[in-house]
Amino acid sequence: VQLQASGGGSAQAGGSLSLSCAASGRTFSSYLMGWFRQAPGTEREFVAGISGSSSFIAYADSVKGRFTISRDNAKNTVYLKADSLKPEDTAVYYCAASRAVIPQTQGRMYDYWGQGTLVTVSS
Repeated sequence: VQLQASGGGSAQAGGSLSLSCAASGRTFSSYLMGWFRQAPGTEREFVAGISGSSSFIAYADSVKGRFTISRDNAKNTVYLKADSLKPEDTAVYYCAASRAVIPQTQGRMYDYWGQGTLVTVSS
């Protein structure tokens, strides 16, 4: 599985951005998909995850109520809509694919990673 993230950019605090992650292959719907982020000088952290059928969704507490993860299996794409952005959301955002069934918060549970897209939020 190859993953290509896009949609990063700059936004003002309180604004919104939409990220996309396109996957190759014919088995996209069988993969749990996740979004992680890594700010300079910090460890990579889980942001959101969604199961193959979209039945199970999980968010980090830091983004709950502000970010929305979704997927379109017909388009082999997973999305992350980030609203009410804060300066602390500034990071490189990565999408990842896992063979697990329910959303996993640990990066080691993911088998494939995209290249990352930078999100910068200014105050």
